[in-house]
Amino acid sequence: MQAANRGHTRWGILLPILALPVVVLGVLIAGLFLWAWSDEDGTRAGAAATVPCAEALAFGAAERPATARVDNCTVQRGIDTAYAAVLRMPREDVRDWLRTTYPDAPGPRTGGGVCGALCLDVTHEDGLPGTAEAHVVQVRVEYENAETALVRFSAFTM
Repeated sequence: MQAANRGHTRWGILLPILALPVVVLGVLIAGLFLWAWSDEDGTRAGAAATVPCAEALAFGAAERPATARVDNCTVQRGIDTAYAAVLRMPREDVRDWLRTTYPDAPGPRTGGGVCGALCLDVTHEDGLPGTAEAHVVQVRVEYENAETALVRFSAFTM
């Protein structure tokens, strides 16, 4: 007696072809996760990382004023490098600190708005010391109360 001749399926060929995109997608997702956490400090390029405030200020050729309290200092690295520092200091000390730090720069502007109570933008062309690694330094000052100024310092390359 002859066995019933059943139809021959093509799943043996079709299944690997269908599984290939799933495997490729899995490898791409795993590679993305490995890339995202591959930097030395645990952050991917472009993410802000905390740094010592002396480093952030030195990038813009500045030093921490003796009367200032430092709240937060960060760096972002990518194509360009950007350091930021947030300081709180007595209002009466801000202008002297800016004059001492950037003696060849134009005077700080006032006027509110985006500038805040006081602001200063300095480049190598208009008074940024040659020791600065940054191309631009921006200082934005807001008066928190009658005694205290919030100073946002940023120094970056372009």
